[in-house]
Amino acid sequence: MMHIVLVHPEIPQNTGNIARTCAATGAMLHLIEPLGFELSDKYLKRAGLDYWRLMKLEVHESWAAFRAAYPEANFWFTSTKSPRDYAGVRYADGDFLVFGRETKGLPEAMLSEHYDRCIRIPMRPEARSLNLSNSVAIVLYEALRQQGFPGLCGEGSLTGAQPEGDWQDYV
Repeated sequence: MMHIVLVHPEIPQNTGNIARTCAATGAMLHLIEPLGFELSDKYLKRAGLDYWRLMKLEVHESWAAFRAAYPEANFWFTSTKSPRDYAGVRYADGDFLVFGRETKGLPEAMLSEHYDRCIRIPMRPEARSLNLSNSVAIVLYEALRQQGFPGLCGEGSLTGAQPEGDWQDYV
């Protein structure tokens, strides 16, 4: 199982979307307090839809408490300040993907301490950053792809149901 770590997330809709991604992939979500919202926030719940029951969530009172709970964890720190791109590293089952808050990212002191474990999503130089929930999905799915998408269904099928009206109305 992969782990997604959000350090001081601020926007409930992003966290809700990330929760939904975690539910769909089997990843565990870790939230590091303080949070910029209440866990009962309607926008958080709405963004996660009815997927909350499918995911595992842990809330940690601080980064230190989180690290104490997972002292042997293998971390990857995501930041636009990182020296290499996310697709150039090898991910393993059980890795922790760490993301910072929407407005400031991860603290530079944290990045400096773990610079050899920092990754970034390539983008145009004039772009400040990507949306947090999009960034989580991009990096998480690359990690899962490298592992052969363990436990995930890789194909779908048509239901045979006929849509109302003519399908050409949709194009």
